[in-house]
Amino acid sequence: MVVFKKEARKPRHSMRYHAWMLLDGGFAKRHCTILDLSSTGARIKLTDSGSITSDLSLVLTGDVRKVTRCRLVWRKESVIGVEFIERT
Repeated sequence: MVVFKKEARKPRHSMRYHAWMLLDGGFAKRHCTILDLSSTGARIKLTDSGSITSDLSLVLTGDVRKVTRCRLVWRKESVIGVEFIERT
């Protein structure tokens, strides 16, 4: 019998931080609000809950050259959960 060890969830920090979401390789951008943040991902409220691809990027600062690549993990109406892939 194989027993899987459940990985502990990283601490989350609640916030209301306005950010940008980049789609389509950076050609489209949308406003969003980060609701909570951890070292591995975030829960995000979308302003425009149109189509979101599984690969997207977040701009957490005013400098659009500093993006965090993400992968869509879950979605419930206008709130999504993303996992951070890499930060440039």
